[in-house]
Amino acid sequence: MSHATLSSVHPASAIVGGRVSLHGAGFAIDRPTLPRVVVGDRDARVVFASPSRIDVLVPAGVSSGSAAVRVVDAEGDARLEVGAAVATGLHQVDSPVFDRNGHLFVTYSGTRGQQAPVSIFKVGVNGTREAYSSGVVNPTSMAIDDDGQLFVSSRFEGTVYRVSPDGRVESFATGLGVACGLAFGADGTLFVGDRTGTIFAVDREGRSSRFATLPASVAAFHLAIGADGLFVTGPTLAPTDAVYRIGFDGQVDVISRYFGRPQGIAVALDGSLHVVEALAGASGLFRLEPGSDVPQLVLAAADLIGVTFDRAGGLCVCSSDTAYRLARVI
Repeated sequence: MSHATLSSVHPASAIVGGRVSLHGAGFAIDRPTLPRVVVGDRDARVVFASPSRIDVLVPAGVSSGSAAVRVVDAEGDARLEVGAAVATGLHQVDSPVFDRNGHLFVTYSGTRGQQAPVSIFKVGVNGTREAYSSGVVNPTSMAIDDDGQLFVSSRFEGTVYRVSPDGRVESFATGLGVACGLAFGADGTLFVGDRTGTIFAVDREGRSSRFATLPASVAAFHLAIGADGLFVTGPTLAPTDAVYRIGFDGQVDVISRYFGRPQGIAVALDGSLHVVEALAGASGLFRLEPGSDVPQLVLAAADLIGVTFDRAGGLCVCSSDTAYRLARVI
């Protein structure tokens, strides 16, 4: 009779391909084959094993939602929340965005200067996807203002467009460099990240001014608004990169240097900051609690770019080509 026991899985949320750790005791690693791990009804690939921990990759084909995790011939099991792929065939550069009704907007950005047939797709609450808007070259980041109006930046044109409910676009602000991340402040100010190092503040009339300066990014700036300022990530060529908080007075502070390649960033309903780590081998979604510079892994995933939360606490994470939805992270 086996005396091996499985007690928990960490993190408790993942998408297909994410690496999770199974914790327990007495796992048999002195046999010709490694312990067999099953997630849902699929065998998982074991990538690390010790008597007290087994790391596996979440296998393709696992049904979304709560999946049982077990080690064959061990007592106990655990549950893993698996995200559902809700949109594929995308080209995301920044995070997707939810509107107030729970509709998800995602982009097809394409290579520099490429005019894709559809710039923005809309994914309904029931998972249906439809073409929403065309005509924006290299749509990069999106944000929704207090009136429910969608805005999208073009990194090719240095322009932010306002998108009407029927998908028509009109220029809102221009001359914004390599326009990437977008975020609205409580007073209606739109913050825009220029990849070359400038954070712009754009007023309701589309007039822009320089708000802050950061090191240039090799990819894109990602922006999120919190109660005490604007949060920014932007990967560089340095071995580690910072997560910044810019006070509404323009003062720049570093709140964490933990990440190797931080990208998408979002603030959850409870005020905690969530950051995508895109560094190979350490990728996933991390939570930064207020007052701490050491993040906690809350969702296992490979090759993520973005994250956004809906008004019910659910979230969407996206890779460069697929968006995944979860009811929560545990």
